[in-house]
Amino acid sequence: MNNYFCDVLIIGGGLAGIYTALNINESKKIIIVTKESDSNSRLAQGGIAGEICVDEEVLAGHVEDTLIAGAGLNDIQAVKVLVKEAKENLERLIELGVPFDLNNEGKLAFTKEGGHRNRRILHAGGDQTGRKIMETLINHLKNRPNITLLKDYMMYDLMCNDNECFGAKFINKENKDVVVVAGATVIATGGIGGLYQASTNPRCATGDGIASAIRAQVEVQDLEFVQFHPTVFWVNNESSVRFLISEAVRGEGAFLLNRYYQRFMEKYDERLELAPRDVVSRAIVRELELTESDYVFIDARHLGKAFLEKRFPTIYAKCLESGYQMEKDLIPVSPVEHFGIGGIKIDLNGKTSTKNLYANGECASSGVHGANRLASNSLLECVVFGNRIAKSINNFNIINITNITDDQVKISKEEADYQSIKLDVQSIMSREVGIIRTEKGLKNAEIIVQNYYRNLVNNPRHLKDYYECLNVVTVSLAIIKAALTRKESIGCHYRED
Repeated sequence: MNNYFCDVLIIGGGLAGIYTALNINESKKIIIVTKESDSNSRLAQGGIAGEICVDEEVLAGHVEDTLIAGAGLNDIQAVKVLVKEAKENLERLIELGVPFDLNNEGKLAFTKEGGHRNRRILHAGGDQTGRKIMETLINHLKNRPNITLLKDYMMYDLMCNDNECFGAKFINKENKDVVVVAGATVIATGGIGGLYQASTNPRCATGDGIASAIRAQVEVQDLEFVQFHPTVFWVNNESSVRFLISEAVRGEGAFLLNRYYQRFMEKYDERLELAPRDVVSRAIVRELELTESDYVFIDARHLGKAFLEKRFPTIYAKCLESGYQMEKDLIPVSPVEHFGIGGIKIDLNGKTSTKNLYANGECASSGVHGANRLASNSLLECVVFGNRIAKSINNFNIINITNITDDQVKISKEEADYQSIKLDVQSIMSREVGIIRTEKGLKNAEIIVQNYYRNLVNNPRHLKDYYECLNVVTVSLAIIKAALTRKESIGCHYRED
């Protein structure tokens, strides 16, 4: 087993982890451990929300839109922090060289998305915002000698003692171990798309950070809230990674049509296609039931080829690859798992319930999203709270632990059929813990997943596939239990009964 020692360990190579690292003092030794090269940050199309101003009325509008989308379950202080500190962090991204799109006058171009009253979303490369931000930040990372990157290692456990964290254990595809001992640890492991059959997330998003936190008895919250993106390109394959048709397409004026080529959102919400995601997703599900169809259509034909190619180059190219011309064809879409609202509970400085342990990004839960996330607030959350975590770490002296004992339990490396377990759990989660839920379905899911959990815990194997499967089962069970506990329908947690 290889042991590494550092001041700060950051687990995850998406925006939440990288931006945090770049804002920590260069005097501190940082190790970033990544599972795979894919991240949700890199896939983000729409943009990053935020008002680059100090006008109280304008800022209050962003706060109110966030609270409305979150059904009022948001932590109001966290929302105010998010909105107020957007300016500072967006300007920091610009300073770092992120090439946000400009309008014809050479000023920042803002777009509008579902749930937003104003055009307040910055974008880069049309619909390549996440990729452009990540490329810029990774270039800066290469010039930081205090930062070491360990690739292709999955965290399988936090190292905690007496409610204090001092690092984490990792395993790679060859089942080789690495232990990183750190004065401060930041979990930024991303989403939970791997818990569902189809998702916009990369398949490696298996809730590793949340699962490890649960095993270490770190507080988690709001896990019942799982957001489904309403307009994801439809393919006739239940188990797949899907590309989404960004909210911004509807923000620029595209319509939703049913199989009879009729607009239908007016039946469900006065905000029509620009209602929050949970509303649009449920409306589409209802429309699919009424029309006995597998998908609805996005109609962007009236926006024209020139505009669509320039504003949405990635989406346009993806549609073209699949045989659709956006200026001529209706694009088939359906809702798919997109974002885990809940996660590891953090305070306004990203601190968890365990000393020296922080969390940021989709795996964290500051309460900023409430019961449903407002479009394009996720990238903003990563940078605002990443900056706050960095400031917190910069402001205290880290005691670096320089020796540990290897008390790892020696357990069998015998293979088991973990892939089959994952596929079954994904099927159960998609069927019973999706957009519309029932008591009966949730209880059935709980029985099956609980049984898998017991079998895995009672038969440990020191294998990457085992830990990933255990993570999927652990977080799935936590989501099911949270969904059973919350009896009312609110935000993206909808109980049909």
